[in-house]
Amino acid sequence: MHPVEGTIVILDLDRFEDYMKEHGIVDEYKPNIVTGTLTRLIEELLGKWRGVMVYGLDYQRGTEEAVIEVPYTNALELKDDLIRVAEAIASLGASITIVALTSYIMGIPARNQREAYSGYRRRAKRVLERLKKQGGGVVYIDGMIVWRLKSTGSS
Repeated sequence: MHPVEGTIVILDLDRFEDYMKEHGIVDEYKPNIVTGTLTRLIEELLGKWRGVMVYGLDYQRGTEEAVIEVPYTNALELKDDLIRVAEAIASLGASITIVALTSYIMGIPARNQREAYSGYRRRAKRVLERLKKQGGGVVYIDGMIVWRLKSTGSS
């Protein structure tokens, strides 16, 4: 299979262990309101855009991170839907970082995490890691932060 133009989307919940402790979630192996909601939102995104689930969708545990590829689509076209995902997670008291880059994609599910973050996806993963080190809570599309989690002050 040859690469085609499309969008790589990598998303990851921010500081989710802290969120679980703060909210008394003890079983990390069962879906909770945040990971279950994220799973559903990713499914909706995949269906709407005919995306390919590369890595991360987890029905047993709930989804904390995922890699999606959307063929023949510019990352900016996904802007409203990616912001909707971030706002839905924020409304539950959690934070997520989402990176979408227009690139070449293969559109094939990865066999493991290493494969999921290889090739063209490596650049998106590096951007995600940098944004998370800066505090996360953003939607980043092709070089621009298009959404940022509003600070809620102290909790």
